[in-house]
Amino acid sequence: MKSLTTAIDAIDEVEVFGRVKTVQGLLIEIVGPVRELRVGGRVSIETQAGEFLPAEIIGFREGHALCLPFGPLSGVRLGCKAIFQSSDGAVYPSSAWLGRVVNAVGEPIDGKGPIATGAVPYPLRQNPLAAHDRVRVGAPIDLGVRVLNTFTTICDGQRMGIFAGSGVGKSVLMSMLARNTDVDVAVIGLIGERGREVHEFISEYLGEEGLRRAVVVVATSDEAALMRRQAAYLTLSLSEFFRDQGRRVLCMMDSLTRFAMAQREIGLAIGEPPTAKGYPPTVFTELPRLLERAGPGTPSTGSITGLFTVLVEGDDHNEPIADAVRGILDGHIVMERGIAERGRYPAVNVLRSISRTMPGCVPANLRPTLSKARELMSVYADMEELIRLGAYRKGSDPKVDRAIAINPALEAFLSQLREERTSIADGYNMLAAIVDMAEAQQAG
Repeated sequence: MKSLTTAIDAIDEVEVFGRVKTVQGLLIEIVGPVRELRVGGRVSIETQAGEFLPAEIIGFREGHALCLPFGPLSGVRLGCKAIFQSSDGAVYPSSAWLGRVVNAVGEPIDGKGPIATGAVPYPLRQNPLAAHDRVRVGAPIDLGVRVLNTFTTICDGQRMGIFAGSGVGKSVLMSMLARNTDVDVAVIGLIGERGREVHEFISEYLGEEGLRRAVVVVATSDEAALMRRQAAYLTLSLSEFFRDQGRRVLCMMDSLTRFAMAQREIGLAIGEPPTAKGYPPTVFTELPRLLERAGPGTPSTGSITGLFTVLVEGDDHNEPIADAVRGILDGHIVMERGIAERGRYPAVNVLRSISRTMPGCVPANLRPTLSKARELMSVYADMEELIRLGAYRKGSDPKVDRAIAINPALEAFLSQLREERTSIADGYNMLAAIVDMAEAQQAG
């Protein structure tokens, strides 16, 4: 009854409408009572076939509203009726959404029938929690992936970026994290994903076990820019719903780059000046607004631990989006093509990855082990080319000799099968055994 009452209250009492004046590219110009409108407002455009095309007001020009559609423009003609909505878009989530796959507007696309809605609306463009209301990040979270548990330990409520080029294995890593991470709920946003890979990710990588406690939001690469952007907003809105229920939420998004590309399309459509690599200023304004919605909750709520992938163009880890995201998040995991080409998965470069909360969450007795392991990996990385060319002579440097001796064991430790799971405690014990072996060799 409460849900029905909320739905009735959302119905507009008075119908306010205008008419389509021009269509230029994807931009629709509408004339009408502009004083009744606002940026971010929703419009339903009646097409020639009698159907309604949803659109969003993204700006104004010379007394006219500028809109972008959520779908194809087929059937839109001059003079079409455009009905303005009072609501800016909201979703009514419930626990019944777990195990389901939805599109950017919250409609099920998994063929399992309708989803039961909740009574409380969650705006798609919600403001982040106030900084002084948040608690601090919590205890370390068990991700089930050795290399991340040990070298980039992530705490409850932390936000991390996964930086990788295309085809380096970030989707497989995401599926491992979705299945193995010790949280209550996983909300996964596939933004601008290839249509072919969506079913593959859900059925093969994620599996029934992972999907059972997850909600997957999908917007494929062929969909309108507004749909791709809204899928990112919906992912955070669903995460906020489960957080407010007191649950520990893992929010995963693949990828922030495609969200930025969608925002770039929207910004350029209304005439924003392009800046770095063609990205307009609103891209760098929207990124922190989106990412700040994740993080620790209040004392009476749960938390949102965020893992956001960044598709680095041309393997350039200093391109504008990657650079901006690194400055917002609480650490970064770098995946490299060279490591993947050697056959080691996950292809994480430990020396270039960092978790900003790690110094405070790793027990003091384990820090020397981690420092020693990093030192040995760094020594080997410095001498790697000479070693492979055969130019290094054994005995020249005892530290390099130890790094060479321990490298096969470290490589095996950093590698992990997709079906495999390793807890934080087991990971530290395995790493300690490898480091102790190196020290024993030094003593011998």
